[in-house]
Amino acid sequence: MSRATPAGPAGAAPSAELRRALEQLATEAHRPELAELDRLDTLAIAALMNAEDRGVPEAVAAQLPVIAAVVDSVAERMARGGRLVYAGAGTAGRMGVLDAAECPPTFGTAPGRVVGLIAGGPRAVVGAVEGAEDSRALAVADLDALGLTADDSVVGVSASGRTPYAVAAVEHARSLGALTVGLSCNTGSPLAAAAEHGIEVVVGPELLAGSTRLKAGTAQKLVLNMISTITMIRLGRTYGNLMVDVRASNEKLRARCRRIVSLATGADDAVVEKALAATGGEAKNAILVVLGQVDAPAAARLLAEHHGRLREALLAATGSCASRQPPLSERPGPCPTTGTSSQPPRSSRSWAAPTTSARSPTA
Repeated sequence: MSRATPAGPAGAAPSAELRRALEQLATEAHRPELAELDRLDTLAIAALMNAEDRGVPEAVAAQLPVIAAVVDSVAERMARGGRLVYAGAGTAGRMGVLDAAECPPTFGTAPGRVVGLIAGGPRAVVGAVEGAEDSRALAVADLDALGLTADDSVVGVSASGRTPYAVAAVEHARSLGALTVGLSCNTGSPLAAAAEHGIEVVVGPELLAGSTRLKAGTAQKLVLNMISTITMIRLGRTYGNLMVDVRASNEKLRARCRRIVSLATGADDAVVEKALAATGGEAKNAILVVLGQVDAPAAARLLAEHHGRLREALLAATGSCASRQPPLSERPGPCPTTGTSSQPPRSSRSWAAPTTSARSPTA
């Protein structure tokens, strides 16, 4: 990440123009009816906050068509090898860093495929960096350090929609041919105007005037959840609603892998353990080994040939309807294609572990 120096003199008074601009933002609005907030009892304040938060999903719902278009565009570029990059400052930047950090363990993405840039660098995740969000040069330098290409997607995140770091990131990315998205919580924002896709989730004034880590932060988290999760679904990083690319880096996740393979195949514990042992603990490969009745090297090859998409690999291995719908252990009914059960009875399902192991490539 760039070490460009943040702009702006420390302690300088905000300009009259900036003050007027902030007064026009819904996220900065003062609510006179809450002037006695600090005098309420704790339960009453909690109830107020809870009531405020209920409106956030509705505000996100109003932007679903735009979000869906963004996901399809991001997935198309990532399928070509592009990256998903979030850029923001303060709370907005932290939301992007958090979402990016969760992708490798959840979806098995390689480091650097989903990137979170925050104004001021890593130390800004846990503390304020003076003037960083006001530096347009810092955003340009951070993106240039990534070697941005036209296959990449950059999502600028800013509650106000006017943060210089986020706006400059989107403008610079667009000049390089990358897909650009502006996520804000105000209408008619400079950020949305600078991007190809503007997602403006209007959550209204905060319980604490101007504290955009509240409803605005929640809205940003919900939208980023959608962008990354649905993109990974489109890229074949799930099977049904199972996280088949999860990285089993601790005991809890190893147990989750076993459960995922069991749910996907309906196989008994012994079969699941053998398949996971043969595939180096890779849930997706183990599922293909069990349902496709292939050995671990063949499973890795089939997944590589089908770009990690388990359904397509299963179809290539078996030609059965097991690849057309999640073969969960409790799935009722016969295969609509053959008229026969798509799985043998649970008690008869078996598989002998080969002596070799292989893993599918990580995107």
